[in-house]
Amino acid sequence: MKQRKIPMRKCVGCQEMKSKKSMLRIVHTPENETDVDPTGKKSGRGSYICYDEECLEKARKHKGLEKSLKSKISDDVYEKISYTIKRYILLNKGPNV
Repeated sequence: MKQRKIPMRKCVGCQEMKSKKSMLRIVHTPENETDVDPTGKKSGRGSYICYDEECLEKARKHKGLEKSLKSKISDDVYEKISYTIKRYILLNKGPNV
């Protein structure tokens, strides 16, 4: 049986290519809202970031999300992304990280 192709995406923080399922999608919707998209199914311009606080800081410092989404990103959105990353780490890797 033929193996399926694994979709790869580039992190806006560390610039590494990783599988789509191992990353968090941030979407800028047609309604001009920027939000976290854990399902990856919302319509709009999408951007991907690793589940890593360092990647988020790099993306924020170099405006990686703003460039890829072609939109200004508010502090509230960055806080929401940070919360989602911390929650993912806690749920999947445990509190000893």
